[in-house]
Amino acid sequence: MSLQKVRRVAVAAFAIAAHGIFAAAASGQTVPPVATDPAIALAERVVIHRTEYGVPHILADDLEAMGFGLGYVQSEDYSISIAMAMVASRGTLARHLGPEELDADFAARPVHARAVETFHRLEPRTQDVYRGFAEGVNHYIRLHPDEFPAWVTPDFTGPDALARDVQGWSRADAARFVAALSDDSAPEQPSSSFALDGSNAWAFHGTRTASGNPILLRNPHLPWEGRHDLLERPSGLTYYEGHVRVPGVIDFYGDLRIGTAFGIIGGFNPRLGWATTNNYPTLSQVYRLRMHPELDDHALLDGRPLALERRETAIDYRTPGGGSAVETRVAWQTPHGPVIHRTDEYVYLLKDPRDGEFRRGEQFLRMMMARDLDEWLDVMKMRAHPTSNFTYADRDGNIVHYYNARLPLLPHAVTGDTAAFAATSADIWSELVPWESLPLYINPPGGYVQQANDTPDYTNLNVPMNRDTVPANLPEPRLRLRSQLSLELAAGAAGALTVEDVVELKHTPRMLLADRVIDDLLAAARAARDPAVREAVEVLSDWDLTADADSRGGVLFARWASQYFDGDFDGTGESLRWREPWDPMRPATTPQGLSDPDAAVDALRRAAESLRAEGIALNAGWGEVHRVIRGDVDEPVSGCPPTLGCFRVLSFAPTEDGRLAANRGDSWVFVVEFGDVPRARTVLAYGQTARPGAPHHADQAAMFARGETKEVAWTDDDIRRTTVESYRPGEEVRR
Repeated sequence: MSLQKVRRVAVAAFAIAAHGIFAAAASGQTVPPVATDPAIALAERVVIHRTEYGVPHILADDLEAMGFGLGYVQSEDYSISIAMAMVASRGTLARHLGPEELDADFAARPVHARAVETFHRLEPRTQDVYRGFAEGVNHYIRLHPDEFPAWVTPDFTGPDALARDVQGWSRADAARFVAALSDDSAPEQPSSSFALDGSNAWAFHGTRTASGNPILLRNPHLPWEGRHDLLERPSGLTYYEGHVRVPGVIDFYGDLRIGTAFGIIGGFNPRLGWATTNNYPTLSQVYRLRMHPELDDHALLDGRPLALERRETAIDYRTPGGGSAVETRVAWQTPHGPVIHRTDEYVYLLKDPRDGEFRRGEQFLRMMMARDLDEWLDVMKMRAHPTSNFTYADRDGNIVHYYNARLPLLPHAVTGDTAAFAATSADIWSELVPWESLPLYINPPGGYVQQANDTPDYTNLNVPMNRDTVPANLPEPRLRLRSQLSLELAAGAAGALTVEDVVELKHTPRMLLADRVIDDLLAAARAARDPAVREAVEVLSDWDLTADADSRGGVLFARWASQYFDGDFDGTGESLRWREPWDPMRPATTPQGLSDPDAAVDALRRAAESLRAEGIALNAGWGEVHRVIRGDVDEPVSGCPPTLGCFRVLSFAPTEDGRLAANRGDSWVFVVEFGDVPRARTVLAYGQTARPGAPHHADQAAMFARGETKEVAWTDDDIRRTTVESYRPGEEVRR
């Protein structure tokens, strides 16, 4: 159903509901509340202006109405997936979808209980947004019942919305520890998403820009597939571009992450903005305690018994035959964290600084309303958001990089993936590391800060980080190829930069891996005098070393790299494939060269054979193979996986016809310049809506493929000029 048709249905449903309610009130009858009085009152306090490409500008009288508008527009564009996210936050999906949802429900129940317990402790204005968001989702469900199964009822509450932001302890960390404990010989396998996901961010000082105003870039990389299907509940990763405004209170444009009231991972207000990039600190800590020799279900701590509290949870679920059943699970808890493993001799506890933190939305709301750097940094001291690097710029001329993490202050040596032994309570951490000890760069020499998911040691090469001044449990130094190219681009950009220059710089198709190895590869292949690689040598000799859509040679090189390297494209592991592996003393110029010429030639032979077997020419254009495919759009695209050293990050999945379709990487890109009035450009790769065939399902895909962006409508005049339709939630659309 198109968005236009959806709204016409909404208009009819709203009119019928309103007429029925008013008629019933006059006659004294009662009718089912299709549209409730509170929802109608909220709808009267918000107007939604949809500008070109379907971007919603939510103008509200107050924060509750703002949240209401946000819940409503997300439901317009993502329908049942928003409601499913709310049901999932309650831990009741298995009741309707079956036993495959049980693990998620068991994890969600204590988180939801924490949301109910703590909701009243939030600032009233934060409560207002959560309540409004939940009621906006309810309002949409009431007006569009045909879009939802009967078990989706419009009774969501503020605590249901808050539960999306409440944090729990890491079951993944616990599972990884227990698996390693049970098999000491099992090597740790890096996550593929760890290598592929993340983000880029730049901030340029006014001394580097044509206008003299700072410029901020946000360029996140996360999966596309499965994040915008109407039948899927959103994971919190799907970007949603929007603008929220309450006069005199808030005016913010950015990422209004799908399925949440406060998924504000990047954006800007009239005076400042920020971008996030993933960081990967180890937050949880496992402790090993002796079991009590005489008392069952007790450990020893401080020379006294420590009771292990038994908690039993029962969850009902839908059976494959359509009936109902109940599964009960037992968990054990201590005041220091959950029990994740037990033996006859020891009990293992996991203490996680995220567990129970409920103020993440409150922190983001305060960040959205901050007016200057001091105020913004003061808000960051809440530390309710557990991780992420923050790259910042503001109208006062500041650029900043802050490494954010809820790192525990360990009273013992860093243990890595092993457990620390605790005989006393003093052996167990009880505080976070001081906020002041986390890396913070403000207006460093060179006029830039950059981040591409590596440690903060090399945020700015003019100011290397002093490891003696930061917590010992900060991740070890690392600078992978994408980060090295980021530094080269940010530090070396010539001339006074404009917004358009930064957009162009961000879209560079350079493939840094090729720069580092092509000479050795060609020398080895020529020396081998192998007829089987002669054509490959000719193709690579003529290649421009980029993943530009029109470039020829990159397809062959990427296939060779996958054959030659054993997962260590960046030279930071144990692979011996590099002649010079990464060296922290030369962080931006290593790794270099190839250590095994024979293996390199053999890999080139196999790469050429595999491409020929698939019917792909060795000199195939990058864009002939690599595409953006969405809706009716099928366009060539520049960019490559980060393992190949691209700054324009795209990863691909094979299509039925043997081509490769972008499925993760660059998603929502924004560049903003902070003058008297912010000036920004954006693009959202997969569009504003998940509804196939809707006008804004794929209308940015071709633009994205070409490396283009759209101008942001920020001022009243901009919004008025570009508005396609205006309406209150459930009312007639005004064009």
